[in-house]
Parts: sequence; structure tokens; C-alpha cells
Amino acid sequence: MASTPSLPVSLLIASKSQAIGNEPQKKTREDWRKAKELEEARKAGTAPAAVDEEGKDINPHIPQYISSAPWYYNTIGPTLKHQRPQEDEKQKHLARVGDWFQRGVNLDSLTTKFRKGACENCGAMTHKKKDCMERPRKVLAKYSGAEIAPDEFIQPELKLDFDGKRDRWNGYNPTEHLGIIEEFEKVEDTKRQLKAQRLNTGDEEDGGEEEMDGDEDKYVDEVDMPGTKVDSKQRITVRNLRIREDTAKYLRNLDPNSAYYDPKTRSMRENPYKDTGKEAEQVDYAGENFIRFSGDTSKHAQAQLFAWEAQHAGVDVHLLAEPTKAEKLKIEYVGKKEEIKSSIQEGILERYGGKEHLLVPPKALLLAQTEQYVEYSRAGKIIKGAEKPVVSSRYEEDIYINNHQSVWGSYWKDGQWGFQCCHSTMRNSYCTGERSKDIEEEKKTGSSVAITAIKVGYPASENENTDSQVEEQVEEEREPELLSSKKEKECEASLKSEARRMKKREKKKKKKSQKKAKGVKESAHESSSSGTDEENEKKKRLLEALKVEEKRIKQVELLMGLDERKRPYNSMVESKAPNEEELEAYYIKRKRDEDPMAYF
Repeated sequence: MASTPSLPVSLLIASKSQAIGNEPQKKTREDWRKAKELEEARKAGTAPAAVDEEGKDINPHIPQYISSAPWYYNTIGPTLKHQRPQEDEKQKHLARVGDWFQRGVNLDSLTTKFRKGACENCGAMTHKKKDCMERPRKVLAKYSGAEIAPDEFIQPELKLDFDGKRDRWNGYNPTEHLGIIEEFEKVEDTKRQLKAQRLNTGDEEDGGEEEMDGDEDKYVDEVDMPGTKVDSKQRITVRNLRIREDTAKYLRNLDPNSAYYDPKTRSMRENPYKDTGKEAEQVDYAGENFIRFSGDTSKHAQAQLFAWEAQHAGVDVHLLAEPTKAEKLKIEYVGKKEEIKSSIQEGILERYGGKEHLLVPPKALLLAQTEQYVEYSRAGKIIKGAEKPVVSSRYEEDIYINNHQSVWGSYWKDGQWGFQCCHSTMRNSYCTGERSKDIEEEKKTGSSVAITAIKVGYPASENENTDSQVEEQVEEEREPELLSSKKEKECEASLKSEARRMKKREKKKKKKSQKKAKGVKESAHESSSSGTDEENEKKKRLLEALKVEEKRIKQVELLMGLDERKRPYNSMVESKAPNEEELEAYYIKRKRDEDPMAYF
């Protein structure tokens, strides 16, 4: 074995800087020949073997790719250290085979007094109060000094090697298997006692020993199933992978876009007849998902859940090992649960009452639905059977109120219901007939109801000033300061009622003036001229009062629309007695909700 030192580049540069004369020279042909002869002599045993830095001999038969160290290992002479474990100290600190974590608590550390630095809750020395896993005591062990908990074992820091981390039996206690052996012995003793009782009573039949044998050999001769082969001599049952009489899953629907068939697991989860128009109940195979979530599968899942919950509660039951016991326990549990539930319900009904509300007829009877057979023709007439009774409403039908000719809700306009006969949108209003319809048509054509109402109320002999005042009033009413269309209707209704009153007054005054005119014509003429002047002044004052009243109503509505916290105070308003014109304007503009004819 020829060992050639392989030095890294960094050492070569450092050696050049330190001693240029000691730089290793390139081997000549003669040097290579001598090294080869030395290697052959060592293999033949005529020359001593090479020695590493620890003084150990190196086997000359080791190949070069094992004996030569890599360049980054910084070796100068021959060595095999790079082939040995590098962390000998670490190997010494590894855990042994039997070392494992200690379980339970240290019973040797039981004390009766609280120790300083121990847990304030239980009294153990191995943890503090915030790390205590015991239930918080009402009186801590620090103050009571009673029931001091034993200390836990201080677990060692195990440093396991590769095999130790993967040892599945590491830490197993063989004494745990004694419980299984004891349980098996108890079962065997019970069997022996039962057999002895049968022998004493004489109930044992022939072949009793065969009854104690395993169930797998009991009925092996009577097995008659498709796809099975039974050898009665060797008592072996061989089951094929698939019953050959069955149709393969992938042959049920040859459409490549149908249900997916997994050849590795031989499963087809979806229904292969999904798009053929056949329901899942009509076909013999509807996919494994259909089989899995139908039939007794849900019952089996409920039984398995009950067995798990019972085992968690401490009952020794297993669904697969003891299915009869699990089923009986489940039936008993469900029965007791229903009894407790019914007793609680009866107690609540006895205490608070209301049992009559639970005795309600079925929903089919409440909705007047029956199973009476009725046969209809193509035209919709009944051929066989009685007609279905009409369900009557709880509201009164075909009853007209307040002289109306139609019911409420037969008319709809601008988001409001009304009567079709008079187009009224007030529920308790009187029917005015076609007159209200004519008013609606006049509004559509553009004629103003307010102007016509005021002009009818004034005589034809009035001067042009009153007409201009009326037009100004109407223009002010048409200003876009109104809050909504409902307020406009209220103003129009009030002006219309005012025009009617003025018209009646004018008629009365004309009659009086005609009677007085028969006496003295001149005095009558003077009095009539003075009377008309006074009336004109009253009308002017009334119009001014109406304007002021409308402004006041708008201001009130604006203040009422504001939040209470944002309304201004009303303490600086001047209060005085109103005059006749202000009172009349107030009565004209006042909204009378109790009057059904207020808006007409």
C-alpha cells in the first residue's frame, strides 16, 4: 500500500511562506518504483507494516481508496483514523439498553409536613404552583399541611443512539402481561366449573369436548358458499378473491366518462348508473358509497359510538368481541334515557301546565288536507269525488264600509292602497264617488286646484290687486320648500275648504244687500262700497296671516325632524294674544285627523 500525503491548498501556501526549502518535491520515476517495491514487500510480509500516529499497524492489504484520507482531513502520514468513529466521548455518554423514563411517583419521599420551596397547592418538591396538575385545593397544602403529595421522579436526559430511538420494546414492563395471563386463567377456571356442573347434573351430551373447540373448525364440513373450497380432511377453507358469478364493476357501464374504477383497490365509489335515468334503489349495484351509507351501516356506526362511549365511562364492552352484550346495554341505556326524558317533561308540565298545547291535531288536518280521491277532466271539472272545500279567510269578505262600492286595497297609486270606486287613499274615509276621480284628472292635466278654489270664492267685481295677491300666494305654495307631496295635498285641501266657506259667506251677504237695497238706493250704494273696501282689507290681512302661519308650520316641522339634543331653545320667543285674522288662519291650516273629509 503506497500512502501519498494529500495536503490541502491552505497548508501548501503556509508551508511555502514558512520554509521554502522544505517544499515537497515531485516524485521521480525511481521514487515511484521504490514505493511500489515497498508495498509488495509489506504484502509479502518481508517488510514491517506501516504505523499510524497512534502506533498501530496498518494492514497492507487494505485498498488505497480506504486507507487514503481526504484532503480536507489534514493528514501528513499514513492513518486510518478517518475510518473509525470520530466521537468516542459521545459514544460513552449514550444511554444503555435498559435505561428508560421512570413512571409514577416516588413513594419514598412521602412526608407529613410542608417543605420550603415545595408546591403551594399539593406540597410536592418537583414542581411549582403554576405547573401543578392537581385540582386547585380550597385550602392549600402550604396552610393546611395535610395530604402532602409525593414527589415525581426526576426524569433522566436519555441520549439514545439510532437503534435506541427505534426500539419499540424499550421501556416495556413485562409484568403488565401478567394481567392478561390472570384474565385467561379466570376464564379457563370458569369453563372448568361449568363443565363440572353439567357432568354432575347429567346435562352433558355426547361430544361435549367438541363443543369446547374453536368455532372455525366446528362447521367446516357444512360450509356451502359460492367461491369457497373446503377440504374436510385438512380442515382448511380457501376463499377466492372474487365470486365469479358477479359482474365486474368496470363492465356495468362502458362509458369512459362514467364512474371511476380504481384497479389497484378494485373499488368504484360512485354510482355507475348515475346518468342512465335509473335510481340507486332500482339497480343491484349503486357504488360503494351508497352501500356504505345505507341499510344497517348507520345502525352499526351508532352501536360502535355507543361502545366507545361506554368503554370511556368504565364499562368493559367491545362491539366486535361481544356484540350481544353491547346491543343489550344499548337497548337498556336508550330505554332509561327515554324514561328520564319523559319524567322530566311530565314534571315540567305538572309544575307549569300547558299540556293542552301539546295535544295539537296533525298538520294535515290543520291545513284542511285529506286523502279523499278526486278525479278531474282535461277541462278542469270534477268527474269523480267531491270538490275541495275553500279555505275561508279570518278577515271579513265582501263587506263595503262608508258607502264605498269596492273593498280597501282595490286601488294602488304612488305606494299607497285605496278604494277603486273613488280613488281615496284613506282607510276610514267616506266615498265621494266620481267627484274625487275628476279632481285627480284635473291634477294630471295641470290645472291647479288651489287657484280655482280661491277664484270661485271671490266675486267678479274685485279689482286686479286681489287677483295678483292670489297668484302670489299660489306661487309661494308652489315653491320647492315643501318637504313632500303629502304636505302639498294638505295645503290644497285646506285652501279648497277655505274657498267653500268664502263662497257661502258671499251668498249670504248678497241676500242681505238686496234686502237693504229696496229701502234707500243711495245709502245702500255707499254702504256697499264701504263694505267691499272693508272686505278687501280683511282678505289682505287674512292672506298675510296665512303666509305667516305656513312659515310657522314649516319651522315646527323642521324642528320636529331634528334630534332632541340639537333643537334650539324657545325661551326668547315673544308671546302675545292672536288677533282675528291669525285665529282664522290657524283654524284654516289646522290638520284635523278625526275628520274623514279633511283631505277632500
